[in-house]
Amino acid sequence: MLTARSLFQEIIDNDEAYQLFCSIAASGEQQGGWENGRIAALVPESRRTLAPKIARHGADEDKHGRIFQALLHKRGLTRIEAPPETDYTMILEREGIGLPHGKLRGEEPLTERDIIAYLAHSRVTEQRASEQMALLITYFGDHPEVGRAVRMIGDDEANHLAYCHEELLRLAAAGHGRTIQALLRESALAEIAVYRDVSLAVMSRMGRILRWPKPKSAALAAAVHAVYAYERLVGWRRMVSLRMPERRDALGGAPTTAVEFA
Repeated sequence: MLTARSLFQEIIDNDEAYQLFCSIAASGEQQGGWENGRIAALVPESRRTLAPKIARHGADEDKHGRIFQALLHKRGLTRIEAPPETDYTMILEREGIGLPHGKLRGEEPLTERDIIAYLAHSRVTEQRASEQMALLITYFGDHPEVGRAVRMIGDDEANHLAYCHEELLRLAAAGHGRTIQALLRESALAEIAVYRDVSLAVMSRMGRILRWPKPKSAALAAAVHAVYAYERLVGWRRMVSLRMPERRDALGGAPTTAVEFA
């Protein structure tokens, strides 16, 4: 029977598929680490209190990249370059979502609207990341090879999502509510399309590696399109709601390390 658990198990059991999966994940996490680090350095004076939390967010993403690389190393594999069509972060940037890398490479301070755009974009993408890690924890939280890693990353992603909710609610209370809602909706609708395209690209690569029969590949592609149709109709709304999280000040402390995965 074709299930999410069986699909992930196939990937974990095959070195080449596992190498691709971990390499794509490491690339995306480290890209996110760089982005957050640059945003923390360029935060405007009006929002300087956010800088340590943004830096913590970036440090967590860097740590996740190191964890995925350590998982590869433990199996005697090396990281490979992520195929461009699977680069979720850069495709989102090309769609105009988030802050452009050209701006982040400069030295001019960001504006308050830039910070709102960053948080709105992060709230949407962290929803996706948190859901994906929760799924992996459900199926592989006790797995001897990857369980410890997915639990640590999953806890961090839940913190990131809580932080986005809390900071956006503060900004909404300060009078930015309409801007936040517009940016959240724009980000969510773009993200679900990019997620569909990246999912199809990853499944296509995995299908070739794992030699899936055509009916299986077709069924998985149909499932991806069905998820997109649902999200385009109503599912996107879960990405734009804001509520005060149970985890308050989720990024207020020092980041944990990945040393145990080295």
